Amino acid sequence: MEVILTQNVEGVGKQGEKLKVKDGYARNFLFPKNLAVAVTPANMKRIEQEKERRDHESEKRKTQAEALRDKLAALSLTIAVLVQEKEKLYGSIGAAEICKALKDEGHEIDEQAIALEEPIKALGIYQVPLKLHPEVEGQLKVWIVKK
Repeated sequence: MEVILTQNVEGVGKQGEKLKVKDGYARNFLFPKNLAVAVTPANMKRIEQEKERRDHESEKRKTQAEALRDKLAALSLTIAVLVQEKEKLYGSIGAAEICKALKDEGHEIDEQAIALEEPIKALGIYQVPLKLHPEVEGQLKVWIVKK
């Protein structure tokens, strides 16, 4: 039986793919869970329209992410922290603290977009990598200074 996947199915295929599967698998698993629809002209048209809509929304999110990347590239974020002797931080600066500082500056960003490999544990200037969209990456300059 030929089906069109309406969602990604692990080990089977990706959303929008047209596949040939066994009749029982389609009737007993894919159709009841709304993971696929039968190949008909009406379903083909509907899936194509959904794909165009998703592509349009993805392109819109990408342009928004590129605009945000350009704004953040021009921004120099300063975070003041308490330090111990020898200029060592009491704690560390992670994605949550950077996200909060950005929010205070008026930039709304998801904490998951901040791609720190490890928390910042010393004073200094850091280039923090950002993953704003699957196709858009950027850098944010962060200054860690003592209070």
